[in-house]
Amino acid sequence: MNKLRILALFATLLAGCSKPTEKIIVATAANVQYVMKEIQQEFEKESGKKIEIVVASSGKLTTQIREGAPFDVFVSADTKYPNEIFKNGGSDLKPEVYATGTLVLWAKDIPETDLKPEVLTTDKVKKIAIPNPKIAPYGEAAVQALQTLKLYGQTERKLVYGESIAQTAQYITTGSAEAGFNALSIVLSPEMKGKGHYTIVDSTLYKPIQQAAILLKHSKASPKKESSEAFYKFLYSPKAKAIFKKYGYK
Repeated sequence: MNKLRILALFATLLAGCSKPTEKIIVATAANVQYVMKEIQQEFEKESGKKIEIVVASSGKLTTQIREGAPFDVFVSADTKYPNEIFKNGGSDLKPEVYATGTLVLWAKDIPETDLKPEVLTTDKVKKIAIPNPKIAPYGEAAVQALQTLKLYGQTERKLVYGESIAQTAQYITTGSAEAGFNALSIVLSPEMKGKGHYTIVDSTLYKPIQQAAILLKHSKASPKKESSEAFYKFLYSPKAKAIFKKYGYK
């Protein structure tokens, strides 16, 4: 996304706010979007402060932050991107892990009893949807799982990459891909619950998907400093942890 498009996006975002300087803008990895909606409701009810959620892959959000996006908090799907932002001076505080994600194998029409990684090598599956592993941690985990199982060579040509975990979910639920990998939090969301069948991928097959958030330096110089800090702290509160747990996060 070039700078002009990014500026246009922010102009659109802020135009919808009667008092844009008072709204906390939270850059949110796609796998956390449904959790964040519930956390948003709880925080707004408790604090009276308003939140604007911007959803994309962690890699895309990091690029936007590098290019000056006016986000206050970044809720990533991994630790790599928030650490990169911290090392480059984008925050005075080190990122903190808020949850560990779970990878699932998901299909619209393949029953759960048959939904094992080995089915991906058969004629039943012509396309396998995964988030782009270059920018999405769950896509990277999917590739790791296939490689550990020694199935990657047999399935690589079938892989179809979504720009984010949300687009990957669309491929799977519409049947554009017969099967795919996604986050348990997406499968358990009210919008997706009951759509198809899924199995949890053995967590020893991929590196733990530790997910971190970071309070961005931009917010320190803005009128939203205190409210942004309050929201960041709320992410690690018992109330928020209960919501993460409900969506399958550890």
